[in-house]
This record gives sequence, structure tokens and C-alpha cells, in this order.
Amino acid sequence: MTISAVRTHRVSAPLHTPFVTALRRTTTVDTLVVELVDSDGRSGFGEAPQVWQVTGASVAGAQACVHELLGPQLIGRDPDDLVTRCAEVQRAVVGNEAAKAAVDVALHDLAARRLGVPLVRLLGGTTLRVPTDVTLAAGDAVDLAAAARQRQADGFGVLKLKVGTDAAGDLDRVRAVRAAVGPGTRIRLDANQGWTPREAVRVIRGIEDAGLDVELVEQPVVRWDLDGLAWVSDRVSVPILADEAVFGVRDLVEVIRRRAADLVNVKLAKCGGLHPARTLLDLATAHGLGTVVGSMMESQVGIGAAASLVAAYGTTAVADLDAAWWLAWSPVQGGIRYDGATVVLPDAPGLGISGLAEAKVQAHG
Repeated sequence: MTISAVRTHRVSAPLHTPFVTALRRTTTVDTLVVELVDSDGRSGFGEAPQVWQVTGASVAGAQACVHELLGPQLIGRDPDDLVTRCAEVQRAVVGNEAAKAAVDVALHDLAARRLGVPLVRLLGGTTLRVPTDVTLAAGDAVDLAAAARQRQADGFGVLKLKVGTDAAGDLDRVRAVRAAVGPGTRIRLDANQGWTPREAVRVIRGIEDAGLDVELVEQPVVRWDLDGLAWVSDRVSVPILADEAVFGVRDLVEVIRRRAADLVNVKLAKCGGLHPARTLLDLATAHGLGTVVGSMMESQVGIGAAASLVAAYGTTAVADLDAAWWLAWSPVQGGIRYDGATVVLPDAPGLGISGLAEAKVQAHG
């Protein structure tokens, strides 16, 4: 049995609400869905989201990488030799983590389908329900408070507040959200690299002094400033979560060595897929760091894979997997769904995706 075809599908799906961070504003999910087909006609799917401002990945770049390099080396190979195939993908090209993640996930999906088990079972887990937070896009204090009340009414108990666009007003934003939702809802902050180290310490200490009960602060400073990240971590009590600072194992080793953060956010499109993500989770756990599994703005394909990972491996903090919740419609048939604040994995082989909404995507053989 061999891999007989590698196909890519360009997807641009609208969001029901604009998504705004310190780095960007978007109204769509733009992504590349990769499809691997075996000689029996079964398909496995993976996803490479376009995130210019975070990973530098683009749909066009991922598609070129898959068509010109990763795909040709998979044709005619045995999809059941999963560890070898995934290792070959990681070695094949420098960078291009999103493209590698798409192929890695598609290989895992295909392997699970061939065994007739959900992806989570292939990864060693059994649960089909994974709690998630939900993001409050960056905005003014009044709008954030209103959004927080609505998300609380939607059933979300963990809110991720985007800050970092205006350090002088961020304390008031957090105060407004806490007042809106009361003490029973957890609030975490994501500055998306938007603060200087001094701004980060000033804002976080202000939050601590005001007793606003923030669970964690994600990536307060620019990704390359590990000294600054460590400086902030040393001066505040709120746990610091490294996100953009950690793409792969070498990045995480440096964060551990410098004691620069308390937790790490593992994302498939940053690290290259499920195979390296498991290594990052194991490494973080071995060194006493907390873990979160998150995502870029991506579809049910990527979220399904990340949620399967969480269901099998677990994390120390609630996952950050609300990205597909923002979509106005799904570009795939089947796959995960949301039940309030829970990602529900399908009890079906692989990712449970039967195909794509072909009228809404561009396919390339």
C-alpha cells in the first residue's frame, strides 16, 4: 500500500467577527489544506495556515513547498511507516513549519483512517471532548467588556484578552473585563509581543496590585528578546507563557536554560506538526514548565489535530483552540464541532473529515 497522490486546496473562509491582535487584523482564515491519498482511495488531511506576521508562512509558499519538495518524496511510499515518513518530512526542508505541519498531520490522519480509529486513539488517548478558551479581540474597554459578557453567556469560562496595542490603556481594559464577568471566569492575557519589558512589568504589576486575578500573560515582549522575557518573568508573580518565542526544540531549550517563562504554548504550525509537538510537550513537562496547546487562525482541520493531541497528551492549562469557532462556515465536511466551550472530536476514523466544501475552495493536484 502506497501514497498515490498529494493534493492541495486553497481556502479563504470568512470570520463572523473580525479578529484583532497587536500584530494584525483579519476577517478571514486563509489556509492551505493538504490531502494525501493512498492507493485504496483513502484521504488524510492537514493544514498550513497563512500567518505573515507570526510565522511568515503563506498559502503560496506552503503550496510550493508541498508540490515541489514534500509531495514528490511521499509518492509511492508506505503511509503506515508513520515515524519514518514524519522524520523525512522534518529533514526535507529548512523552516516551512506550516507546510511540514500540514503534511505531518495528513500522514497521521491517513494512518488513523487506515486503522479505522480516531486520530486521538492513534495518539494514545480516548476522550473526545477538549475544553478551550475563547479570544476577545483587541479593542477599547467598553467593547471588550461587552464581548466578555457575550462569550460568558456562550458558555466560555476562560477568556483570552488580546492586549499589547496600547500599554497605557491595557490595565483599564483588564479592569473592565473583570468587572463585566465577575470572579468566576478565568482571564488570561496575550500581548502578542506588543510591550517593551518595562511596559510589561508596569502593566502586570498594576494588574496584580488591583487584584484582577489574571491566570497568565502570553508573550509580553518580542519573540527574539529572551533576556527581556526572563527579566519580566523575574519581576512579576503572574505566570508568563512563551508563544512566539518558541517554534522548535532549540527555542524551548533556550527558554528553559534562561528560565525565561513559566509555560510554553505549542502550536502545530509553529513547530512542524504532531511529531515535533509531542517532543516539545515532553521536554517542557520534564523540565517543570506548564503547557498549553494553541493554534493559529485555522480551520477544523488544524483544530481537530491540535485537539486530538490535547485529548491524548493533556496540558497543564486549558487549551487555546477556538480558531475554527470564529469561522462563518466550515470549509470541510465533518470534523470537529463546538459545544459551548468544548471542542468535540468526531467518533470516526482519523479527523473524521469526509471531504472539502469544493465549491468554496480551489483544488490543485
